[in-house]
Amino acid sequence: MRKYGLIILFLCSLGLQAAETESPRVRLVRENSPAVVAVNVLKADGSTFTGTGFVLTPDGLIATNRHVIDDAVYTNLTFSDGTVSAEAKHIASATNVDLALLQIPAKHLHTVHITSSANVRPGQGITVIGNPRRLQNTVSTGIISQIRQKADGTIWHQISAPISPSSSGSPVFDRDGNVISIAFASYTGENNQNLNFAIPSDYLINLIRSTGNSPSCLQTASNKDEELSANPIVRHIQRAWAILKRLFTTK
Repeated sequence: MRKYGLIILFLCSLGLQAAETESPRVRLVRENSPAVVAVNVLKADGSTFTGTGFVLTPDGLIATNRHVIDDAVYTNLTFSDGTVSAEAKHIASATNVDLALLQIPAKHLHTVHITSSANVRPGQGITVIGNPRRLQNTVSTGIISQIRQKADGTIWHQISAPISPSSSGSPVFDRDGNVISIAFASYTGENNQNLNFAIPSDYLINLIRSTGNSPSCLQTASNKDEELSANPIVRHIQRAWAILKRLFTTK
């Protein structure tokens, strides 16, 4: 029995060492930053504007805010590694919320996962990756401060994560690394602090579907289980548990 106890301690120590190498938030940022882009816009009046977007499909479907591309005559994207895309074409906008979809010619892009916003609750932790003041791939954290319903029935997420100009269109991630909303607005003013708002992901899912696309980026329970199985720490624990079961069942 003492032998089995030493084996359990050894396997657990290996798992803890693996877990300590990278925190969940660091992993979230590492995995998702390549899918967050700067949206560079040339306006009809000759001015320029920069917002944020994120990649939904490997072949270049991008989500951002509708106001980012208002009056645009030319739009392209800058990726986290400095790569600049070809022209991004506007393919759809939501009518009830500030969302738009762009398309670039591409293959094999990093993508985000989206999950339904139906179960989002006030107080849960969030991570935002954006481009405030054109500082690309800036990470901020906070919570869902409240879920607000407007008079017309539209739902907004109030968030405490800092949001600055050029962050419009930033993905808001839950603790599992899934997009649950899209940042789009802030209350500004001397006495306002971190009063920021995001559009729930269900509106984006509906917009994607309205274009005839199947939201393959949608994170469901089944493919979440598959993704967890691909996590090296989870695989280690699964293998350790399998070994222990064999040890205790072997006579």
